[in-house]
Amino acid sequence: MQSAESTCTTEQDTTCHCPDGYYLHSTDGGACLPCQVCTKGHGAKTPCSRTENSECQLCPKGFYSEVKSSVSPCLPCRTQCLETEVQIGDCTPHHDILCMSKDVPILKRKDDNGTMETSPVDGNKDLSILKRTDGNGRKDNTTMSGYPPFTLPADNSKNIIPVYCSVLAAVVIGLIGYVAFKCWVTCKQKKLLAKQRAGELAASGEGEKLHCDSGVFLDTHSLQEQNQLNKAKLEPKLYINLPPHKQEEVERLLTDTSRGKDWQRLASLLGYEEDTIDTFGRGEDPVHTLLTDWSSKESSTLEVLCSALVNMERADVVETLNSTTDASSVV
Repeated sequence: MQSAESTCTTEQDTTCHCPDGYYLHSTDGGACLPCQVCTKGHGAKTPCSRTENSECQLCPKGFYSEVKSSVSPCLPCRTQCLETEVQIGDCTPHHDILCMSKDVPILKRKDDNGTMETSPVDGNKDLSILKRTDGNGRKDNTTMSGYPPFTLPADNSKNIIPVYCSVLAAVVIGLIGYVAFKCWVTCKQKKLLAKQRAGELAASGEGEKLHCDSGVFLDTHSLQEQNQLNKAKLEPKLYINLPPHKQEEVERLLTDTSRGKDWQRLASLLGYEEDTIDTFGRGEDPVHTLLTDWSSKESSTLEVLCSALVNMERADVVETLNSTTDASSVV
């Protein structure tokens, strides 16, 4: 590892030396060993040479060392800063006195007249903005204070909070409106069903009133049937005049899900718009709602209903409508 400094001559032997950063250790047979490196805050009391290792010492008061070296000694600290500078830190073994230009904006503030003046600085008071870490990861106490607190810029991200609140309020209002609309539609359907049920109960009440008179029942019933037959010859048969059990049988056949949603196609053939069909579909019994609403119209004849069912190829429902009602007698 040694390098030849001079070659062998008749008068002297070959002279060798160690490279920079190494010294010749005589006790190890002339081996070159690396010089000891002094850390920051320590200087070389004896610099490393070709024949002698370096010796380090802690820099005394008034001296400092900011480098890692095996030859650099501790340097004397400056006594004071320049006239255009202000001292912000004392001399330590790790660094010289710290100075800062008086023109730095952080050292200036406005007086009552609006002019800038330099704030006084006391190097003994703590200010974490000027603390720094040394080579060993420790923080030294280079500090500065004596001027107004440093103000961070305003956080503009807080201005977006009202926007989020507005969006959230709009979503909540939309949900409330949707729920109110659904409740209104449901109430409307329930009122329509209740009206139809009330009509059915009223019709059944009249039949029961006739049944209460046992002696006159047969004659009255015969007269009613005769009048109905006469009217049937003169007037078209209406769906609403069908007996309740016959209407329920028709509704059951149209509600059969194995054949698909035939009631929607029937509603379309009976002249209902898609919006109305969708409204019927939101109820508990859309087939009953459809036929109840349609039977309230003047054109709700069995002929029109059978024509629509034939178009749908629902001959089973047409047969049910055309079958005669079983007569019942009371003794």
